[in-house]
Amino acid sequence: MKKIILSMMAICSIGQLAKAFCGFYVAKAGAELYNHKSEVILVRDGDQTFITMSNDFEGDVKDFAMVVPIPNVISRKDIQIADRSIFSKLDAYSAPRLVEYYDDNPCIIDFEENFINEAGGMQTRMLNPLTAMTSGITHQVKIEAKYNVEEYEILILSAKKSSGLKNWLLENDYKIPAKAEKVLEPYIKSGLKFFVVKVDLNKYNSEANDGFLRPLQIKVKTDKFMLPIRLGMANSVGEQDMIVYAFSKKGRVECSNYRTVKMPTGNNIPTFIKPKFGSFYKDVFKKKHKKEGKDVVFLEYAWNVTPSWSGMKCDPCVGNPPKQKEFIMAGVPWYENTTSQTYFTRLHVRYSLKNFPEDLFFIETPNKEHYQARYVIRHPAKGDLSCDRGVEYLEALRKRRMEELNSIASLANWDIRKYPDYVESGKIKSVVNESENKENILPFIFKDNNGGNRRYQPLMVVTFILLSVYLLNAFVRRLRSAK
Repeated sequence: MKKIILSMMAICSIGQLAKAFCGFYVAKAGAELYNHKSEVILVRDGDQTFITMSNDFEGDVKDFAMVVPIPNVISRKDIQIADRSIFSKLDAYSAPRLVEYYDDNPCIIDFEENFINEAGGMQTRMLNPLTAMTSGITHQVKIEAKYNVEEYEILILSAKKSSGLKNWLLENDYKIPAKAEKVLEPYIKSGLKFFVVKVDLNKYNSEANDGFLRPLQIKVKTDKFMLPIRLGMANSVGEQDMIVYAFSKKGRVECSNYRTVKMPTGNNIPTFIKPKFGSFYKDVFKKKHKKEGKDVVFLEYAWNVTPSWSGMKCDPCVGNPPKQKEFIMAGVPWYENTTSQTYFTRLHVRYSLKNFPEDLFFIETPNKEHYQARYVIRHPAKGDLSCDRGVEYLEALRKRRMEELNSIASLANWDIRKYPDYVESGKIKSVVNESENKENILPFIFKDNNGGNRRYQPLMVVTFILLSVYLLNAFVRRLRSAK
């Protein structure tokens, strides 16, 4: 699918292990999980907003056009080309992550630290040139400014009517969707200008950029801290995901005209989630999105990432925190001022025209609470567990595994009846298909004399019952023959 017009947010695995407070970074649920997604970096400094747009355009670059509503005419010095790598760095650093812990063997007492957890302990292991332009008089479109920025041809336009702007763009070889006129109208009525971009095919080097378009970064001056997402829906066939990486000197950035909701965090989940964490988190987000009414913005990360700040900037960190070079790439203007704090917020919104009739407006809050979407797996202890503490640990482990299964059912709507062996053995070899009779998925559970659970598969139970009936009949026959 070709994305013809991109708005301000894109209209227009396993990583390296690192030390942290506790646990290892295992996997992340980054922006690459979502097919129809955009990424944008927002930096707010007083009445100035620095916007870096990552273009996920698919198709022939000659068909590419970006139209971004902006509050005023910007100068050439306010337009830069950014390095694509900044998005991957910010994504990897702030993405929801999975971490792992390892239980200590409770039968081995650590005399040196003299610390044993009641449940057996937990130990951290650091494991085309511009086409001839029409005068615009007929369509009441004015070219306010024109710039050539490396491979990009940029115009700043103003217009009186949305129909005129649409027709002007079409006549000048800007391919735009049929619904563009409707979404352009409110921006024109608000007196906004339009930042319009095409690719100069004589300057674009596809091989040098691996087939991607380089991000554009602009600076605008406005008292409104916002993103015009409605233009991005003009050619949308459904929901789109957008990841916003926001920087502020004051504190956490939140949406002011839609609710900002935290994603679940700190949940213990089964060990078998480790190789499928990406798909698991997608389902967690899907359920949370539906539960909250589909018209909210989700918080996935918020932290003080000031270079001079001595505290940790994540738990765990997936790599080094942003450095001065990364702040420059992201457009943060105060990076050299050591007296200013820098707060990094990651927001995730899944939007559609139905659920997001308004553009996104943001606010810099004084909230400095550290937060990240973080999920935990705990590996069981190994070795001889025959001591009293070991027996208690194994019983607690069974209960914990049941809680972990209940957690993925609650968070992601996963059918835990597909994992009948996990509680007792921690294994998932008995996974069954959704199409199978679900009445045969769950094992029977009986209490043993010590209060523990013993699990019997249905076939075993049926066999036991039939054998009992056979033996009982045989016994009755013998009694009758004896008489």
